[in-house]
Amino acid sequence: MAVILEIKVIPSSGRQDLFRDKSGSLKCHLKNPPENGKANAELIKMLAKNLGLGQNAVQLLSGATARKKIIKIESSLSLEELLRELGIESQTTLAKG
Repeated sequence: MAVILEIKVIPSSGRQDLFRDKSGSLKCHLKNPPENGKANAELIKMLAKNLGLGQNAVQLLSGATARKKIIKIESSLSLEELLRELGIESQTTLAKG
């Protein structure tokens, strides 16, 4: 089963965290700059580590050069379970894939 997440990233922020903003969208602060794919790699590594998955289970579907990323996570977890593992409650702006 795969879960698709839309995440807006804020690179070069000096910290690393994943949270919901006031509108309910997922946002992520990243330490690395958006150069040579460093921020994208950091996002994938962070998600995989927090979910206890290999990095090959987390795939960037779109947004390689944009702040808005579409991420596919291959896991047996449902959307609700995945968000709970990340410390975020379910929200209506996310879609299962």
